[in-house]
Amino acid sequence: MTVHYPKIIQGGMGVAISCWRLAQAVSRQGQLGVVSGTALDQVLVRRLQDGDPGGHIRRAFDHFPFRKMAERLWQIYYIPGGKSKRTSYMTLEMHGQESPRELKELCILGNFVEVFLAREGHDNPVGINYLEKIQIPHLPSLYGAMLAGVGYVLMGAGIPLKIPGILDLLSAHHPVSYPLQVTGAQPGDDTLIRFDPGEFKERDLPPLVRPRFLAIISSNTLAEIMMKRSSGKIDGFVIEGPTAGGHNAPPRGALKVNENGEPVYGERDRVDLVKMKSLGLPFWLAGGYGSPEKLKEALRSGAAGIQVGTAFALCEESGLRQDYKKALLKKAAEGDDAEVLTDSQASPTGFPFKVVKLEGTVSEEETYNSRPRICDLGFLREAYKTPEGTIGFRCAAEPVSVYVSKGGKIEDTRGKKCICNALIATAGHPQIRNSKHIEAGIVTAGDDLSGVKRFFPSGSLTYTASDVIKKLLNGGCDEFL
Repeated sequence: MTVHYPKIIQGGMGVAISCWRLAQAVSRQGQLGVVSGTALDQVLVRRLQDGDPGGHIRRAFDHFPFRKMAERLWQIYYIPGGKSKRTSYMTLEMHGQESPRELKELCILGNFVEVFLAREGHDNPVGINYLEKIQIPHLPSLYGAMLAGVGYVLMGAGIPLKIPGILDLLSAHHPVSYPLQVTGAQPGDDTLIRFDPGEFKERDLPPLVRPRFLAIISSNTLAEIMMKRSSGKIDGFVIEGPTAGGHNAPPRGALKVNENGEPVYGERDRVDLVKMKSLGLPFWLAGGYGSPEKLKEALRSGAAGIQVGTAFALCEESGLRQDYKKALLKKAAEGDDAEVLTDSQASPTGFPFKVVKLEGTVSEEETYNSRPRICDLGFLREAYKTPEGTIGFRCAAEPVSVYVSKGGKIEDTRGKKCICNALIATAGHPQIRNSKHIEAGIVTAGDDLSGVKRFFPSGSLTYTASDVIKKLLNGGCDEFL
Protein backbone atom coordinates (compact mmCIF):
# COMPACT_ATOMS: atom_id res chain seq x y z
CA MET A 1 0.00 0.00 0.00
CA THR A 2 1.36 3.39 -1.01
CA VAL A 3 1.48 5.83 1.91
CA HIS A 4 0.89 9.51 1.18
CA TYR A 5 3.18 11.62 3.30
CA PRO A 6 2.67 15.34 3.80
CA LYS A 7 5.32 17.67 2.41
CA ILE A 8 4.65 20.11 5.24
CA ILE A 9 4.32 19.26 8.93
CA GLN A 10 3.17 22.15 11.09
CA GLY A 11 5.26 22.31 14.25
CA GLY A 12 3.74 21.41 17.62
CA MET A 13 4.72 24.60 19.41
CA GLY A 14 4.61 25.77 23.00
CA VAL A 15 1.51 25.43 25.13
CA ALA A 16 -1.60 25.83 22.94
CA ILE A 17 0.21 27.91 20.30
CA SER A 18 -0.29 24.95 17.98
CA CYS A 19 -3.94 24.90 18.96
CA TRP A 20 -6.80 22.99 17.35
CA ARG A 21 -7.75 25.91 15.10
CA LEU A 22 -4.27 26.01 13.58
CA ALA A 23 -3.97 22.25 13.17
CA GLN A 24 -7.42 22.09 11.58
CA ALA A 25 -6.53 24.86 9.12
CA VAL A 26 -3.33 23.07 8.07
CA SER A 27 -4.87 19.60 7.79
CA ARG A 28 -7.76 20.96 5.73
CA GLN A 29 -5.12 21.94 3.15
CA GLY A 30 -3.85 18.37 2.92
CA GLN A 31 -0.73 18.91 5.02
CA LEU A 32 -0.18 17.63 8.57
CA GLY A 33 -1.68 19.88 11.23
CA VAL A 34 -0.26 19.17 14.68
CA VAL A 35 -1.59 20.21 18.08
CA SER A 36 0.71 20.70 21.03
CA GLY A 37 0.08 18.07 23.69
CA THR A 38 1.87 20.00 26.43
CA ALA A 39 -0.16 20.90 29.54
CA LEU A 40 -3.54 20.27 27.91
CA ASP A 41 -5.03 19.47 31.32
CA GLN A 42 -4.23 23.04 32.41
CA VAL A 43 -5.36 24.50 29.09
CA LEU A 44 -8.69 22.67 29.33
CA VAL A 45 -9.56 23.87 32.83
CA ARG A 46 -8.55 27.46 32.05
CA ARG A 47 -10.67 27.54 28.92
CA LEU A 48 -13.60 26.19 30.95
CA GLN A 49 -13.06 28.84 33.62
CA ASP A 50 -13.06 31.44 30.85
CA GLY A 51 -16.57 30.28 29.99
CA ASP A 52 -15.79 28.07 26.97
CA PRO A 53 -16.01 30.88 24.38
CA GLY A 54 -17.76 29.62 21.26
CA GLY A 55 -18.97 26.46 23.01
CA HIS A 56 -16.27 24.34 21.36
CA ILE A 57 -15.33 22.37 24.48
CA ARG A 58 -18.98 21.59 25.17
CA ARG A 59 -19.31 20.24 21.63
CA ALA A 60 -16.25 18.01 22.08
CA PHE A 61 -17.45 16.85 25.50
CA ASP A 62 -20.72 15.74 23.90
CA HIS A 63 -18.76 13.36 21.65
CA PHE A 64 -16.51 11.98 24.40
CA PRO A 65 -17.21 8.24 24.92
CA PHE A 66 -17.17 8.38 28.74
CA ARG A 67 -20.04 10.73 29.50
CA LYS A 68 -19.99 10.54 33.31
CA MET A 69 -16.35 11.64 33.40
CA ALA A 70 -17.02 14.54 31.05
CA GLU A 71 -20.07 15.78 32.95
CA ARG A 72 -18.34 15.54 36.33
CA LEU A 73 -15.37 17.62 35.18
CA TRP A 74 -17.66 20.09 33.42
CA GLN A 75 -19.54 20.71 36.66
CA ILE A 76 -16.30 21.29 38.56
CA TYR A 77 -14.52 23.69 36.20
CA TYR A 78 -17.00 25.38 33.89
CA ILE A 79 -17.88 28.97 34.82
CA PRO A 80 -20.84 30.36 32.83
CA GLY A 81 -19.79 33.65 31.27
CA GLY A 82 -16.23 33.15 32.49
CA LYS A 83 -14.41 34.24 35.63
CA SER A 84 -13.70 37.91 36.28
CA LYS A 85 -10.43 39.21 34.87
CA ARG A 86 -8.90 39.72 38.32
CA THR A 87 -9.87 36.31 39.68
CA SER A 88 -7.20 33.62 39.80
CA TYR A 89 -7.60 30.38 37.92
CA MET A 90 -8.20 27.33 40.09
CA THR A 91 -4.97 25.56 40.92
CA LEU A 92 -4.60 21.89 40.04
CA GLU A 93 -2.43 19.45 41.90
CA MET A 94 0.93 18.87 40.25
CA HIS A 95 1.69 15.57 38.55
CA GLY A 96 3.53 12.88 40.50
CA GLN A 97 4.39 9.21 40.13
CA GLU A 98 0.90 8.47 41.43
CA SER A 99 -1.13 11.39 40.09
CA PRO A 100 -4.68 11.88 41.41
CA ARG A 101 -7.40 10.24 39.31
CA GLU A 102 -8.95 13.60 38.43
CA LEU A 103 -5.65 14.84 37.00
CA LYS A 104 -5.43 11.78 34.77
CA GLU A 105 -9.02 12.35 33.67
CA LEU A 106 -8.20 15.93 32.76
CA CYS A 107 -5.26 14.69 30.67
CA ILE A 108 -7.52 12.22 28.85
CA LEU A 109 -10.19 14.83 28.19
CA GLY A 110 -7.83 17.69 27.39
CA ASN A 111 -6.09 15.67 24.71
CA PHE A 112 -9.36 14.28 23.37
CA VAL A 113 -10.84 17.77 23.04
CA GLU A 114 -7.84 19.24 21.21
CA VAL A 115 -7.60 16.40 18.68
CA PHE A 116 -11.37 16.11 18.22
CA LEU A 117 -11.72 19.80 17.38
CA ALA A 118 -8.69 19.73 15.06
CA ARG A 119 -10.27 16.82 13.14
CA GLU A 120 -13.70 18.41 12.73
CA GLY A 121 -14.91 19.13 9.22
CA HIS A 122 -12.36 17.14 7.19
CA ASP A 123 -10.99 13.61 6.75
CA ASN A 124 -7.26 14.34 6.76
CA PRO A 125 -4.94 13.16 9.56
CA VAL A 126 -4.03 15.33 12.54
CA GLY A 127 -0.95 14.89 14.70
CA ILE A 128 -0.05 15.66 18.29
CA ASN A 129 3.36 16.67 19.63
CA TYR A 130 4.78 15.77 23.05
CA LEU A 131 8.06 16.44 24.85
CA GLU A 132 9.61 13.23 26.18
CA LYS A 133 11.05 15.08 29.17
CA ILE A 134 7.51 15.89 30.42
CA GLN A 135 7.00 12.23 31.19
CA ILE A 136 4.31 11.84 33.81
CA PRO A 137 1.26 12.96 31.75
CA HIS A 138 2.22 10.84 28.72
CA LEU A 139 0.07 7.76 29.26
CA PRO A 140 -3.38 9.29 29.90
CA SER A 141 -2.61 12.02 27.35
CA LEU A 142 -1.84 9.53 24.60
CA TYR A 143 -4.97 7.56 25.42
CA GLY A 144 -7.14 10.68 25.19
CA ALA A 145 -5.61 11.66 21.86
CA MET A 146 -6.14 8.13 20.51
CA LEU A 147 -9.78 8.13 21.65
CA ALA A 148 -10.19 11.15 19.37
CA GLY A 149 -8.51 9.41 16.42
CA VAL A 150 -5.14 11.14 16.29
CA GLY A 151 -3.22 10.11 13.17
CA TYR A 152 0.37 10.90 14.15
CA VAL A 153 2.28 11.16 17.42
CA LEU A 154 5.50 13.21 17.30
CA MET A 155 7.91 13.26 20.22
CA GLY A 156 11.35 14.71 20.90
CA ALA A 157 13.30 16.38 23.72
CA GLY A 158 14.57 13.04 24.92
CA ILE A 159 14.80 9.47 23.69
CA PRO A 160 11.22 8.12 23.46
CA LEU A 161 12.12 4.45 23.10
CA LYS A 162 9.05 3.15 24.92
CA ILE A 163 6.36 5.22 23.19
CA PRO A 164 5.89 3.07 20.03
CA GLY A 165 5.15 -0.03 22.10
CA ILE A 166 2.83 1.95 24.36
CA LEU A 167 0.83 3.03 21.30
CA ASP A 168 0.42 -0.63 20.39
CA LEU A 169 -0.90 -1.50 23.86
CA LEU A 170 -3.18 1.53 24.22
CA SER A 171 -4.78 0.79 20.86
CA ALA A 172 -6.10 -2.40 22.47
CA HIS A 173 -6.98 -0.58 25.75
CA HIS A 174 -4.31 -2.56 27.63
CA PRO A 175 -2.51 -1.35 30.79
CA VAL A 176 0.79 0.42 30.18
CA SER A 177 3.76 1.69 32.15
CA TYR A 178 6.54 4.18 31.51
CA PRO A 179 9.92 4.53 33.25
CA LEU A 180 10.31 7.88 34.99
CA GLN A 181 13.81 9.33 34.93
CA VAL A 182 14.77 9.79 38.59
CA THR A 183 18.06 11.37 39.61
CA GLY A 184 19.81 9.13 42.13
CA ALA A 185 17.62 6.09 41.50
CA GLN A 186 19.25 2.69 41.84
CA PRO A 187 18.55 -0.57 39.97
CA GLY A 188 15.50 -2.18 41.50
CA ASP A 189 13.84 1.09 42.57
CA ASP A 190 10.24 1.42 41.46
CA THR A 191 10.24 4.39 39.09
CA LEU A 192 7.39 3.29 36.83
CA ILE A 193 4.39 5.42 35.96
CA ARG A 194 1.34 3.22 35.41
CA PHE A 195 -1.94 3.69 33.57
CA ASP A 196 -4.78 1.26 33.02
CA PRO A 197 -7.48 2.38 30.55
CA GLY A 198 -9.83 -0.15 32.12
CA GLU A 199 -10.02 1.98 35.27
CA PHE A 200 -11.48 4.88 33.25
CA LYS A 201 -13.63 3.19 30.62
CA GLU A 202 -17.36 3.43 31.24
CA ARG A 203 -18.24 1.01 28.43
CA ASP A 204 -16.55 -1.39 26.05
CA LEU A 205 -14.94 0.13 23.00
CA PRO A 206 -13.54 -1.42 19.83
CA PRO A 207 -9.76 -1.31 19.29
CA LEU A 208 -8.38 2.14 18.54
CA VAL A 209 -6.40 3.00 15.42
CA ARG A 210 -2.70 3.00 16.28
CA PRO A 211 -1.25 6.37 15.16
CA ARG A 212 1.99 6.63 13.23
CA PHE A 213 4.97 7.57 15.36
CA LEU A 214 7.56 10.16 14.29
CA ALA A 215 10.61 10.59 16.51
CA ILE A 216 12.05 14.11 16.63
CA ILE A 217 15.83 13.81 16.61
CA SER A 218 18.94 15.95 16.23
CA SER A 219 21.63 13.36 15.34
CA ASN A 220 22.26 10.22 13.33
CA THR A 221 23.22 8.43 16.53
CA LEU A 222 19.81 9.06 18.05
CA ALA A 223 18.08 7.84 14.89
CA GLU A 224 20.08 4.61 15.00
CA ILE A 225 19.31 4.12 18.70
CA MET A 226 15.61 4.54 18.03
CA MET A 227 15.76 2.05 15.15
CA LYS A 228 17.59 -0.59 17.19
CA ARG A 229 16.02 -0.25 20.62
CA SER A 230 12.51 1.09 20.15
CA SER A 231 9.73 -0.97 21.75
CA GLY A 232 7.62 -0.81 18.59
CA LYS A 233 7.37 0.49 15.07
CA ILE A 234 8.83 3.88 14.13
CA ASP A 235 7.21 5.42 11.08
CA GLY A 236 9.67 8.25 10.43
CA PHE A 237 11.83 11.04 11.81
CA VAL A 238 11.74 14.79 12.11
CA ILE A 239 15.32 16.09 12.08
CA GLU A 240 15.36 19.30 14.08
CA GLY A 241 18.36 21.60 13.84
CA PRO A 242 19.53 24.15 16.44
CA THR A 243 17.91 27.08 14.60
CA ALA A 244 14.42 25.75 15.45
CA GLY A 245 12.34 27.42 18.14
CA GLY A 246 11.59 26.06 21.61
CA HIS A 247 13.95 23.67 23.36
CA ASN A 248 17.04 22.71 21.36
CA ALA A 249 19.33 19.75 21.86
CA PRO A 250 22.58 20.85 23.51
CA PRO A 251 25.71 20.84 21.33
CA ARG A 252 27.67 17.62 21.23
CA GLY A 253 30.99 17.67 23.05
CA ALA A 254 32.32 20.32 25.42
CA LEU A 255 30.03 23.35 25.71
CA LYS A 256 31.30 26.50 24.01
CA VAL A 257 29.40 29.79 23.99
CA ASN A 258 29.59 32.94 21.88
CA GLU A 259 29.79 36.55 23.07
CA ASN A 260 26.05 36.51 23.86
CA GLY A 261 26.32 33.38 25.99
CA GLU A 262 24.64 31.23 23.34
CA PRO A 263 25.83 27.64 22.80
CA VAL A 264 27.94 27.18 19.69
CA TYR A 265 27.04 24.30 17.38
CA GLY A 266 29.58 22.68 15.06
CA GLU A 267 30.10 19.92 12.53
CA ARG A 268 29.34 17.20 15.09
CA ASP A 269 25.82 18.60 15.35
CA ARG A 270 25.09 18.25 11.64
CA VAL A 271 23.01 15.27 10.54
CA ASP A 272 24.29 13.15 7.65
CA LEU A 273 21.25 13.01 5.37
CA VAL A 274 22.77 10.29 3.19
CA LYS A 275 22.90 8.04 6.25
CA MET A 276 19.38 9.07 7.20
CA LYS A 277 18.12 8.10 3.76
CA SER A 278 19.81 4.69 4.10
CA LEU A 279 17.64 3.89 7.13
CA GLY A 280 14.69 3.50 4.78
CA LEU A 281 12.20 5.63 6.70
CA PRO A 282 10.72 8.98 5.64
CA PHE A 283 12.17 12.05 7.30
CA TRP A 284 11.35 15.73 7.47
CA LEU A 285 13.81 18.58 8.04
CA ALA A 286 13.12 21.30 10.61
CA GLY A 287 14.83 24.46 11.81
CA GLY A 288 15.21 27.20 9.20
CA TYR A 289 13.32 25.34 6.47
CA GLY A 290 10.28 27.65 6.30
CA SER A 291 10.79 28.93 2.74
CA PRO A 292 10.05 27.60 -0.76
CA GLU A 293 13.76 27.36 -1.47
CA LYS A 294 14.44 25.29 1.64
CA LEU A 295 11.53 22.97 0.85
CA LYS A 296 13.04 22.42 -2.58
CA GLU A 297 16.43 21.74 -0.97
CA ALA A 298 14.90 19.27 1.49
CA LEU A 299 13.12 17.32 -1.23
CA ARG A 300 16.31 17.13 -3.28
CA SER A 301 18.16 15.72 -0.27
CA GLY A 302 15.72 12.82 -0.07
CA ALA A 303 13.48 14.19 2.66
CA ALA A 304 9.73 13.64 2.51
CA GLY A 305 9.32 17.32 3.33
CA ILE A 306 9.80 19.88 6.06
CA GLN A 307 8.46 20.81 9.49
CA VAL A 308 7.63 24.51 9.82
CA GLY A 309 7.08 26.24 13.15
CA THR A 310 7.67 29.98 13.33
CA ALA A 311 5.68 30.87 10.22
CA PHE A 312 2.63 29.06 11.59
CA ALA A 313 3.13 30.46 15.10
CA LEU A 314 2.46 33.99 13.82
CA CYS A 315 -0.42 33.21 11.46
CA GLU A 316 -4.00 34.20 12.24
CA GLU A 317 -5.11 30.76 13.45
CA SER A 318 -2.34 30.17 16.00
CA GLY A 319 -2.96 30.39 19.74
CA LEU A 320 -0.31 33.07 20.31
CA ARG A 321 -1.95 35.97 22.16
CA GLN A 322 -2.79 38.89 19.92
CA ASP A 323 -0.66 41.60 21.54
CA TYR A 324 2.52 39.54 21.17
CA LYS A 325 1.59 38.45 17.66
CA LYS A 326 0.86 41.98 16.45
CA ALA A 327 4.10 43.32 17.92
CA LEU A 328 6.18 40.67 16.18
CA LEU A 329 4.37 41.01 12.85
CA LYS A 330 4.89 44.76 13.00
CA LYS A 331 8.62 44.27 13.59
CA ALA A 332 8.80 41.89 10.64
CA ALA A 333 6.89 44.26 8.35
CA GLU A 334 9.13 47.20 9.25
CA GLY A 335 12.32 45.20 8.90
CA ASP A 336 13.00 45.63 12.61
CA ASP A 337 14.44 42.22 13.35
CA ALA A 338 13.31 40.87 16.71
CA GLU A 339 16.30 39.39 18.51
CA VAL A 340 16.13 35.64 19.08
CA LEU A 341 18.54 34.41 21.74
CA THR A 342 19.41 30.76 22.31
CA ASP A 343 19.34 31.03 26.10
CA SER A 344 21.31 28.25 27.78
CA GLN A 345 20.00 29.25 31.23
CA ALA A 346 16.30 30.05 30.80
CA SER A 347 14.80 26.56 30.95
CA PRO A 348 14.82 24.58 34.22
CA THR A 349 15.51 21.48 32.12
CA GLY A 350 19.03 22.61 31.24
CA PHE A 351 18.22 22.38 27.51
CA PRO A 352 18.98 25.53 25.47
CA PHE A 353 15.74 27.45 24.83
CA LYS A 354 15.04 29.99 22.09
CA VAL A 355 13.73 33.26 23.58
CA VAL A 356 12.47 36.23 21.56
CA LYS A 357 13.36 39.64 23.01
CA LEU A 358 9.95 41.30 23.31
CA GLU A 359 8.57 44.07 25.47
CA GLY A 360 6.30 42.94 28.30
CA THR A 361 7.64 39.40 28.45
CA VAL A 362 10.06 37.73 30.84
CA SER A 363 12.76 38.16 28.21
CA GLU A 364 13.14 41.63 29.77
CA GLU A 365 15.33 41.66 32.86
CA GLU A 366 12.98 44.00 34.73
CA THR A 367 9.93 41.83 34.05
CA TYR A 368 11.84 38.68 34.99
CA ASN A 369 13.10 40.19 38.26
CA SER A 370 9.65 41.48 39.26
CA ARG A 371 8.20 37.98 39.35
CA PRO A 372 8.39 36.02 42.61
CA ARG A 373 9.90 32.57 42.14
CA ILE A 374 6.88 30.27 42.23
CA CYS A 375 6.56 26.73 40.89
CA ASP A 376 2.89 25.70 40.92
CA LEU A 377 2.50 23.93 37.56
CA GLY A 378 5.57 21.72 37.72
CA PHE A 379 5.72 20.20 34.24
CA LEU A 380 9.48 20.75 33.95
CA ARG A 381 10.42 19.57 37.44
CA GLU A 382 13.20 17.07 37.95
CA ALA A 383 12.35 13.83 39.74
CA TYR A 384 14.95 12.78 42.32
CA LYS A 385 15.39 10.15 45.01
CA THR A 386 15.06 11.63 48.47
CA PRO A 387 17.21 10.59 51.45
CA GLU A 388 14.16 8.68 52.70
CA GLY A 389 14.09 6.64 49.50
CA THR A 390 10.94 8.19 48.01
CA ILE A 391 10.60 10.16 44.77
CA GLY A 392 10.62 13.93 45.21
CA PHE A 393 10.44 16.77 42.69
CA ARG A 394 12.43 19.97 42.38
CA CYS A 395 12.60 22.81 39.88
CA ALA A 396 15.53 25.14 39.30
CA ALA A 397 13.03 27.99 38.82
CA GLU A 398 11.37 27.53 42.23
CA PRO A 399 12.51 29.55 45.28
CA VAL A 400 16.25 29.11 45.58
CA SER A 401 16.19 28.05 49.23
CA VAL A 402 13.56 25.41 48.49
CA TYR A 403 15.51 24.03 45.56
CA VAL A 404 18.75 23.85 47.56
CA SER A 405 16.95 22.17 50.47
CA LYS A 406 16.03 19.38 48.05
CA GLY A 407 19.66 18.79 47.14
CA GLY A 408 19.80 21.09 44.13
CA LYS A 409 22.87 23.19 43.36
CA ILE A 410 22.49 26.93 43.80
CA GLU A 411 24.39 27.63 40.58
CA ASP A 412 21.70 25.75 38.65
CA THR A 413 19.08 28.34 39.67
CA ARG A 414 20.76 31.35 38.02
CA GLY A 415 18.74 32.84 35.19
CA LYS A 416 16.09 30.16 35.37
CA LYS A 417 12.63 31.22 34.23
CA CYS A 418 9.26 29.65 35.00
CA ILE A 419 8.70 28.43 31.46
CA CYS A 420 5.47 26.64 32.45
CA ASN A 421 3.57 29.71 33.67
CA ALA A 422 5.10 31.92 30.98
CA LEU A 423 4.09 29.66 28.10
CA ILE A 424 0.49 29.36 29.31
CA ALA A 425 0.40 33.15 29.63
CA THR A 426 1.68 33.40 26.05
CA ALA A 427 -1.38 31.43 24.93
CA GLY A 428 -3.67 33.96 26.61
CA HIS A 429 -4.37 32.26 29.96
CA PRO A 430 -2.07 34.05 32.44
CA GLN A 431 -2.45 33.27 36.12
CA ILE A 432 -3.52 36.19 38.34
CA ARG A 433 -1.83 36.34 41.74
CA ASN A 434 -3.30 38.25 44.69
CA SER A 435 -5.72 39.97 42.30
CA LYS A 436 -2.92 42.13 40.89
CA HIS A 437 0.17 40.31 39.60
CA ILE A 438 -0.44 38.96 36.11
CA GLU A 439 1.98 36.35 34.81
CA ALA A 440 3.96 37.61 31.83
CA GLY A 441 4.56 35.41 28.82
CA ILE A 442 7.62 34.22 26.96
CA VAL A 443 7.79 33.92 23.17
CA THR A 444 9.90 31.31 21.47
CA ALA A 445 10.66 31.25 17.75
CA GLY A 446 13.24 30.03 15.30
CA ASP A 447 16.16 32.10 14.07
CA ASP A 448 14.29 32.97 10.87
CA LEU A 449 11.66 35.04 12.69
CA SER A 450 12.01 38.06 10.39
CA GLY A 451 11.41 35.80 7.39
CA VAL A 452 7.68 35.55 8.13
CA LYS A 453 7.16 38.70 6.07
CA ARG A 454 7.47 36.52 2.95
CA PHE A 455 3.98 35.20 3.76
CA PHE A 456 2.25 38.62 3.93
CA PRO A 457 -0.31 39.04 1.16
CA SER A 458 0.08 42.34 -0.68
CA GLY A 459 -1.02 45.24 1.51
CA SER A 460 -1.56 43.10 4.61
CA LEU A 461 0.21 42.90 7.96
CA THR A 462 -1.21 39.49 8.79
CA TYR A 463 -1.55 36.13 7.07
CA THR A 464 -3.23 32.75 7.39
CA ALA A 465 -2.06 29.15 7.56
CA SER A 466 -3.29 28.78 3.99
CA ASP A 467 -1.03 31.66 2.90
CA VAL A 468 1.96 29.83 4.40
CA ILE A 469 1.15 26.55 2.66
CA LYS A 470 0.47 28.17 -0.72
CA LYS A 471 3.71 30.14 -0.59
CA LEU A 472 5.78 27.12 0.41
CA LEU A 473 4.27 24.80 -2.18
CA ASN A 474 4.03 27.24 -5.09
CA GLY A 475 7.21 29.23 -4.57
CA GLY A 476 9.50 27.41 -6.95
CA CYS A 477 9.03 23.73 -6.08
CA ASP A 478 6.67 22.73 -8.89
CA GLU A 479 9.03 20.07 -10.20
CA PHE A 480 8.55 18.09 -6.98
CA LEU A 481 4.81 18.59 -6.45
